Amino acid sequence: MHSKVIIIGSGPAAHTAAVYLSRAELNPVLYEGMLANGIAAGGQLTTTTDVENYPGFPGGIGGSELMDAMRAQSERFGTKIISETIEKVDLSSRPFKLWPEDTDEPVTASAVIVATGASARRLNLPGEEKYWQNGISACAVCDGAVPIFRKKPLVVIGGGDSAAEEAMFLAKYGSHVTVLVRKDRLRASKTMAKRLLAHPKVSVRYNTVATEVTGEKKDRGLMTGLRLRNVSTGEESEMEANGLFYAVGHDPATAMFRGVLDMDGDNYILTKPGTSYTNVEGVFAAGDVQDRRYRQAITSAGSGCVAALEAEKFLAEAEDEDVEGGLEGEKQAEKPTNGEAPEYRGNPLL
Repeated sequence: MHSKVIIIGSGPAAHTAAVYLSRAELNPVLYEGMLANGIAAGGQLTTTTDVENYPGFPGGIGGSELMDAMRAQSERFGTKIISETIEKVDLSSRPFKLWPEDTDEPVTASAVIVATGASARRLNLPGEEKYWQNGISACAVCDGAVPIFRKKPLVVIGGGDSAAEEAMFLAKYGSHVTVLVRKDRLRASKTMAKRLLAHPKVSVRYNTVATEVTGEKKDRGLMTGLRLRNVSTGEESEMEANGLFYAVGHDPATAMFRGVLDMDGDNYILTKPGTSYTNVEGVFAAGDVQDRRYRQAITSAGSGCVAALEAEKFLAEAEDEDVEGGLEGEKQAEKPTNGEAPEYRGNPLL
C-alpha cells in the first residue's frame, strides 16, 4: 500500500499534522501504534489526569479526553488511523518503506512525519504506580499548579538544570520544595545551581534517594509522604510530601531511526532550527521526539502543524516528476553543500 504521507505517532503533533494534511486532501495514514513505547495511543497525555494549560478549555480537560477529541478530529477530516506499530523503516530512497509489526511486506510513502514522542523516565519506586497522577508527576509545568499541590510540601528528584527549573517553578505554589540529589553535588550549571540554592523556599538534600512513596490507602488516595535513604550512611528516614516530581530525563522513541536520522547525544532527532526538516529529504520530525526542552502539548501541536505544512510543500514540489511504476516520482530538492537540511523551493515559511 502506498500513501502520499505517513505519520508515525499518536500525540498532539501527530494528530495536528493529520488534521492539516487531511484538509489539504493528501489522505494521510497515521500509525498510532499498539502500546508503542509502552504507552497507550495518545502518548504522554493519556497518563495525565487534568490538563489546565491547553488553550480553549477554561475548566481544564482530562488528558485522555483531549487526545480522544484530537483523534476524532483527525478521523473527521479523513485521516486513516491504523492501530499498529511501525517497527522498521528504510529511508535510504524514495518511496520510503515502513514495516508494521508482524508483517513481511512494507508499506510505502512519498513523505514521512516522525512524531513518536518521548517518555518520562520513572524510578519504579514502591507506591509509584498507585500514586502516579495522585501526587507523582513527571512535569512540573503541566501539573504543578493543580490544587493538590498548592501550599503543600513538594519534592523534586534530580540534580540537573531541569530539576532546578522545576523546583523553582514549584516554589510558586508549594509551601516548600525539597530537591533530592543522589550525589554530593548538583549537575546543574553554576548559574542555575546558584539560583536554586539561594531560593528561600527550596532546600537540597544531597546523597539522598527516595525508596518508597506512601499515602492514603483508599482508591485514588493521594500521596502524603516519602521514605528516604542516605546513600553515604545508609540512614533511613521519612518526610511529609504531597507531591513528587521526577526530573531525571526523558527517552525519545527513536530507536528504529538511529543511524539514519541525525540525532543529538540523547537520541533526540535533530531538525533544522525553526523547521521540521531532518537530514533525510522528505522525512520530517515533530513533537517531543525532537524537542528536548519544552515538551508541552501546545508546542507539540504547533510543531505538528509546521511538519504538515512543510510536508505538503515538499509533495507539491515533487508532483512534476515523471510517474514511474504507478507511484508518484520524487523531485530532488537541491542539496546544499554545508550539510544542512534542504530548503524546499518556494517554502513560504523560510
